[in-house]
Amino acid sequence: MRRNSQTLFDRGIELFNRCEFYDCHEVLEELWTDTHQPERWFLQSLIHFAVGFHHHQRHNAIGASRQLAKGLRKIQAYLPEWGGVQTAAVEQDVRRCLAVIEAGGQIESFPTVKLLTPYRPEPASGPPARNTR
Repeated sequence: MRRNSQTLFDRGIELFNRCEFYDCHEVLEELWTDTHQPERWFLQSLIHFAVGFHHHQRHNAIGASRQLAKGLRKIQAYLPEWGGVQTAAVEQDVRRCLAVIEAGGQIESFPTVKLLTPYRPEPASGPPARNTR
C-alpha cells in the first residue's frame, strides 16, 4: 500500500470515528478511485455507511436507510475481519443503527471503526467470493 493510501485511509477512519461523515466519505472516495477488488467493495461499504450516517444527521431517514443497507450488503463478504478492520463489530453496530432509523428514532451513539492492526488491504485477486451487489 502506498504511503498516501495509508494516510487517506487513516484520515477517513479518524473522520468516521469523529462522526464527520461527509468529510469521511470525501476522503475514502479519494482513496477508492484508485483501488481494485477486493479492496474496492470494502471501501465502498465504509463509504455507504458514512453517507448513510450523514443523511441521518440531516434528517433524511430514507436516504440513510438506503445507504446503510447498501453498505451492509457489501460488507458481508469481508466479515469478521478484513485488512485489519473489525468488520463484524462495524456491521453489528450499523445494523443496530439501521433498526433505530427504520423505527423513526434518532441514533444516540454512532458506530466506530476499530483497527486490529494498521490497514493492510488483501492482495488484488478479484472480488470476494460472495456476490455483494
